[in-house]
Amino acid sequence: METSVACYARGAFPRNVSSSSQHSTSLMSPASISPSFNAKVLRTSSLYGESLRLVSKSSLRALKTKNSSVAPKCAIGDSLEEFLTKATPDKSLISLLLSMGEAIRRIGFKVRTASCGGTACVNSFGDEQLAVDMIADKLLFEALTYSHVCKYACSEEVPELQDMGGPVEGGFSVAFDPLDGSSIVDTNFTVGTIFGVWPGDKLTGVTGADQVAAAMGIYGPRTTYVRLLKASPAPTSSFFLMKWQHVKETTEIGEGKMFSPGNLRATFDNPDYSKLIDYYVKEKYTLRYTGGMVPDVNQIIVKEKGVFTNVISPTTKAKLRLLFEVAPLGLLIENAGGYSSDGHKSVLDKVIVNLDDRTQVAYGSKNEIIRFEETL
Repeated sequence: METSVACYARGAFPRNVSSSSQHSTSLMSPASISPSFNAKVLRTSSLYGESLRLVSKSSLRALKTKNSSVAPKCAIGDSLEEFLTKATPDKSLISLLLSMGEAIRRIGFKVRTASCGGTACVNSFGDEQLAVDMIADKLLFEALTYSHVCKYACSEEVPELQDMGGPVEGGFSVAFDPLDGSSIVDTNFTVGTIFGVWPGDKLTGVTGADQVAAAMGIYGPRTTYVRLLKASPAPTSSFFLMKWQHVKETTEIGEGKMFSPGNLRATFDNPDYSKLIDYYVKEKYTLRYTGGMVPDVNQIIVKEKGVFTNVISPTTKAKLRLLFEVAPLGLLIENAGGYSSDGHKSVLDKVIVNLDDRTQVAYGSKNEIIRFEETL
């Protein structure tokens, strides 16, 4: 079964865009990649060599061709509702993603207008909560209640399961980071929302590969909604805000010298990470790092190249949460033709034991993730 990531943006985009432009904007990769990274295990040869994963590109293309014969024809210019209706017969999942799309639209407005000041509150992780954080959190919980198909929801701001009243059978559980990068809202940098959707009523004892959908909202100069339905033949797709029009599909993350190195302080006492960064600089990679995980990962999807890293060291522990951030973004990247790793295996293979599980991570093209694993 094939998967896809779609990007939607809100704005004026011609309804009569030629379907011939579809190839330039959707992220796709077979679902067979996601459930187990064992099939994608990296062969270690030379440190920065041309190692290959065990699954050949030809076999993946064959699988894609086989499944695409029955694929609904999602087109550039489709509205979000039109796209989802073509992409999946699951009306409950459509309802959930439309509700979350409305929440992202509203958060995009609030990010531009709400206070960026502190609230004198901290979340359970010790992070100060901003007014805009709490507004985004509230809007997402409201959207999930309104969808009538969410059983449990869990926010990074308050990592406790909240009963949304939806069914267990045929329903979903959703984990989200309401406003990733909220500390840089006041500097007018791009920030975003991340969420992952799991079937039924479990958010622990599951893996990222068990997700049925994942998405992120990006609030920058324009608001976009990048989403993926795992069981759909449509790729990772982007939608542009206005009428949530389908503007891009990404099917492959290629090689390209662009890097986003998070947690650089870890290079002080992690010589392997220092070596990796030195390699990027020596090879004249272009630095594209914003301080926000959502825009840094989104640029890999949009530019269809590059690598994002966030590595730990003895004195800098992992901050990124597997459930709320790493696993959903891993599904988006892998089903856009890219790869993810915690240094040993795909982040989609990591079992979520606790709601607060954290990890280091890298996202990017095949050879960049090979390099990351061989170095670390």
